[in-house]
Amino acid sequence: MTTELFYLTWAVVLGLVHVMVGAQATTMQFGMSYGLSSRDEKKEPTGIGGRIQRAFANYMQTFPFFAAAVLIAHVLNRHSPATIWGVQLYFWARLAFPFLYAFNVIGVRTVAFLVSMLGIALVLYGLT
Repeated sequence: MTTELFYLTWAVVLGLVHVMVGAQATTMQFGMSYGLSSRDEKKEPTGIGGRIQRAFANYMQTFPFFAAAVLIAHVLNRHSPATIWGVQLYFWARLAFPFLYAFNVIGVRTVAFLVSMLGIALVLYGLT
């Protein structure tokens, strides 16, 4: 397995953890009956639960681009220091982002987001 696919795999795991933590936070805030319901009545979590949900939404805005870039690199067999640095920057920044968001570390979370975007850009650069 290439380094790029390794980090893509772990980025998928990170996304699944986001889903589980977000579901747990919603259940803790609104109760088990809401968590087990069809959720016809939409409730928006507040506080840390809301921040966890918004961090996941932010993750889902970047992940498809990351996955596509990594898969293109794999299909084209383009592996370089740029693609390796890119996947690492993306993964570690995305790992830090939900903690920074959940605990409302305003300036640093933006830096983490920008570093993850730089990671995607580096993977794309590595395709050239």
